[in-house]
Amino acid sequence: MIYADIIIDISHEKVDRSFQYIVPRDLEEEIQVGMVASVPFGNGNHVRKGYVVGLSEEPRFETGKMKKIQGLISDEETTESRLIALASWMRKNYGSTMIQALKTVLPIQEKIKAKEKRYICLNVPREEAEKLLARLQGGRCKARARLLEALLGSERIDYTQASRELGTTSTVIKKFADQGVIRLEYSEIYRMPVDGSAVPKDEDTVLNREQQEAVDGILKEWEKPSPRPMLISGVTGSGKTQVYMKLIEHVLSQGRQAIVLIPEIALTYQTVKRFCGRFGEKVSVLNSRLSQGERYDQFKRAKRGEIQVMVGPRSALFTPFSQLGIIIIDEEHEPTYKSENSPRYHARETAVKRAEMEGAYVVMGSATPSLESYSRAMSGEYGLIKLNARYGERPLPQVSIVDLREELKAGNRSVLSGKLKDALSLRLEKGEQSMVFLNRRGYAGFVSCRSCGNVMKCPHCDVSLSEHNNGRLVCHYCGYEIRKPDQCPVCSSPYIGGFKAGTQQIEQVILKNFPKARVLRMDYDTTRNKGSYENILAAFAAHEADVLIGTQMIVKGHDFPHVTLVGVIAADLSLNAEDYRCAERTYQLLAQAVGRSGRGRTAGEAVIQTYQPDHYSIKAAAVQDYDAFYQEEMSYRTLLDYPPASHMLAILGACPEEGILAQAMHYIGLFVRKIHPEKDLHLIGPASAAVGKVKDIYKQVIYLKHEDYSFLISVKDKLEKYIEINSGFKKIYIQFDFT
Repeated sequence: MIYADIIIDISHEKVDRSFQYIVPRDLEEEIQVGMVASVPFGNGNHVRKGYVVGLSEEPRFETGKMKKIQGLISDEETTESRLIALASWMRKNYGSTMIQALKTVLPIQEKIKAKEKRYICLNVPREEAEKLLARLQGGRCKARARLLEALLGSERIDYTQASRELGTTSTVIKKFADQGVIRLEYSEIYRMPVDGSAVPKDEDTVLNREQQEAVDGILKEWEKPSPRPMLISGVTGSGKTQVYMKLIEHVLSQGRQAIVLIPEIALTYQTVKRFCGRFGEKVSVLNSRLSQGERYDQFKRAKRGEIQVMVGPRSALFTPFSQLGIIIIDEEHEPTYKSENSPRYHARETAVKRAEMEGAYVVMGSATPSLESYSRAMSGEYGLIKLNARYGERPLPQVSIVDLREELKAGNRSVLSGKLKDALSLRLEKGEQSMVFLNRRGYAGFVSCRSCGNVMKCPHCDVSLSEHNNGRLVCHYCGYEIRKPDQCPVCSSPYIGGFKAGTQQIEQVILKNFPKARVLRMDYDTTRNKGSYENILAAFAAHEADVLIGTQMIVKGHDFPHVTLVGVIAADLSLNAEDYRCAERTYQLLAQAVGRSGRGRTAGEAVIQTYQPDHYSIKAAAVQDYDAFYQEEMSYRTLLDYPPASHMLAILGACPEEGILAQAMHYIGLFVRKIHPEKDLHLIGPASAAVGKVKDIYKQVIYLKHEDYSFLISVKDKLEKYIEINSGFKKIYIQFDFT
């Protein structure tokens, strides 16, 4: 016998639990997760619509007290049912409860009161209204007379306008309504985060030869019975967005809809402006800066088919489009596409699965693709399209790599090298714009020598050691630990320590050197308020500033044609993060930063400041040679069994009691070794997490490596059951994270 877990009326009830029903024999072969079923519910056994969220052969209750499913509504496949099926896949592949997965794919559960506009309308024949007006004008009812006279002029007036301009009170309106002279009408007003009609319409851009070949190649792939996800690898400024728009145009012409994922809220301003310019009011946006009312209205508009293109970060992937045709993932390499909450899903794989379930297409694009996507393209799992030249035949910027060790020897202790200072001075003289990028990713911990550039690394994991307040250097992959040295172990220099510079300090240095420069700063502190991203970017785009200083958010996808110089402060900060991806992240950040320069008619320049000028990621980024970087980096990943050469599962444990956590993670390690003693399963840990304690909660991690992803999923499934039946884990919060 089969039992089904059913969520009742998901659009009306809170998603906090499911109910188990018996599946009749005649429905056992037909029923699937995500289907819509009719079930008896409540004491009165009212027939309600429900959604199948799970199937099992084990009853959770006494079967004598369980009710049977009455039928499957096979002709009613709803958007919710498809998203629920996607949630079931996410729970299985990423590890979480079904409720956590459901709350991820159905984020707007609580109905928000609609915003309405009220109108006052004439409800009697005109002749009758004119007679009444004549009587009112002869008496003392001036307010009613003014309202009736206005209605005879237009027959429908705005309620607020009547109150403000005519001095009409609610008492007057109510009396007229009770008499049947007028009636009130209501129309729903959407809370609009973007007004597509206000954006000037763009002309359809003529594609160059490379772009047209890219579009033709993708459309040809779509003609196949099982089209592959497509990866567009194009240098910065090659015009990937124009290719996206052509593909979206094709999909919209078929009456289908498009989701465009972007990695950062900071990119919303320019991206939405470009898409609104092409598709007008068909475009809307979703992001975490919107109010609950705005988000609710956009989901409602999408479900009603009133918009065709949704732009937004990761959560926009779950837009309830009923005829989804294409999912675009711009800057697909960005780590923000990976969720940090359960289920710890990746938008890339989840988009591919949603597209597969709904018969849609997936197109990814990046100047610096993730190694995971590029390796899949190399194996033929993804289709690959390359754009090798900038749009309009614009040259790539000239890049200089400045060795900060030489700057130190020359007596320059400023955050600005002599080369960058001269370049900034020249741009200010010419009236051109500059961007100064502080590479802060991974800054909080690594220790390096300012004389020779040596970084203190773990001898077992090839990641940098993290500095702790107790003067110890710790590896958060394997637990290796040493005392922080007083001098460099390579050159014996006493100048050893962490990096302390921030965007505010850089702003002060630039203003000190160039007092007349107009400087804007874009970082966490300046972008906390709603609209702050748009205001800063709009001001810089309008040339209201000469220099824009910022962290990662300023180098991702922005297009400023007047920027002819990009300066990178401390490229080593991401290179020495305690992450096996640090070289990849560094290449991506530097190549993206360099690509912001020279996107207009004037040639661009970039200056990269580093203590490790000979590192392969920095040298490859300077010339935007992705293939050279990919080959070098993959050789290291293969040697160390890191993704994508292998697959890795992180088992993350958290508990307010350190001893209980340590014991629990130890038993998890023993259990994994017992059920899978195979030598090809590599187990590392348990060790303290990167941040071992947050708000009095201790954290530890175990890493599992294996070449087969499905094998790691089976380990996760067995661990979930092991944890569920052992009471010792009740105080432990366990998360699974696949990479």
